[in-house]
Parts: sequence; structure tokens; C-alpha cells
Amino acid sequence: MGQSLTRFALATGLAALLTLPASAATTTWQIDPAHTAAQFSVKHLAISTVRGGFSNVKGTVILDDADISKSSVDVTIDVSTVDTRTPDRDKDLKSDKFFDVEHYPTMTFKSTKVEQAGAGKLKVTGDLTIRGTTKSVVLDVDGPTAPVKDPWGNQRSAVNATTKINRQDYGVKWNATMDNGGVVVGDEVSITIDAEMVQKK
Repeated sequence: MGQSLTRFALATGLAALLTLPASAATTTWQIDPAHTAAQFSVKHLAISTVRGGFSNVKGTVILDDADISKSSVDVTIDVSTVDTRTPDRDKDLKSDKFFDVEHYPTMTFKSTKVEQAGAGKLKVTGDLTIRGTTKSVVLDVDGPTAPVKDPWGNQRSAVNATTKINRQDYGVKWNATMDNGGVVVGDEVSITIDAEMVQKK
């Protein structure tokens, strides 16, 4: 009788464990496009900086507070929303000389590694795909911020992420040479993403 009770207790305990979620500390957040933007900056004529951005940023962030390395990030950016406040330049950027929006309408980032990099900071390594070419990049992330409740009862948090890439690595190669041997558009591009994330009630 004692052995039967022991077996029953063990079986019950195992069943209870199997029904628990993988991690009680795991939370899933959706990026809110209305409060998120991806900005970039690049040198022009080697003397000034041109800035622009993309407004339609979507994605999912899964955070594991118990083990941050089990977290993940998946982001998609609508390249057709590129905006540098100059319509003719935006038209050029959408053309096959740069982003080739007709054939590559989105750029994506999918994390492959998430690491703690200090209090309130993360390093997120992942695959960035632009114009059909995928390269590994590292995002330096501030956040996520402590969640707050919005007026509609949803939980919200935010992150700021930065990185630098060489546009030539992604096939964005158009350029022109000046009389002094310099080029019109720099190769190094600085990227900043300000993302607000939401958990709807």
C-alpha cells in the first residue's frame, strides 16, 4: 500500500510538472508600429549627415527574465516607408540603385543570441537581411524598461537599440565619385531603433 501511494504521488507530481509552462518568467510582447521607428544616418559628400527612417516596424519580442539568453527578437521593417523628408531622394532610395523595394519590400532582423551587458543593457546578436542578403550584426540595447500600464489596461515597455553596418555588405552599392576622389554617399550606416512593446490585456 505504501509503495502504491508513493508511485501515485510521483506520477501526480510528474504530471503537474509537465503541465507547467516552459518558464513562468517568459513574456511575449508585440512591437507597436504606431510608437516605433527605425532611423538611420549616413555621410553625404563626406562633410554632412543625412538622416532618415522607416515608420512601419513590426515584430515580436519574447523575454525570459529568469534566463535572458532564452529571449528572442523577430522584427520586420517595411522598406517602402523610407522617409528622408526629400521626395526625390526617397524615390531614389526605393529604386534598384539602393533598396530595390519592388523586389525586396521588407528588411528583417532575427536574433540568434541575447546576452546581458550590464544593468539595463543587452547585446542582441542576430541575422539582418537587407535586399535579400543576410549578415550577422550586434545590437546594443538599452532596456527593456520596467512595464507600465496604459490607460486601456495594456502593459507597455520600451527598448532603444543601435548598431552600425556597411551598406556595401548588403548590395546597396550605388555611388558617384567627386572631383577630389571622394564619394557622394558614405558606406557606414548608423541605425537606431526606438521600439515600444505592448501586451494587450
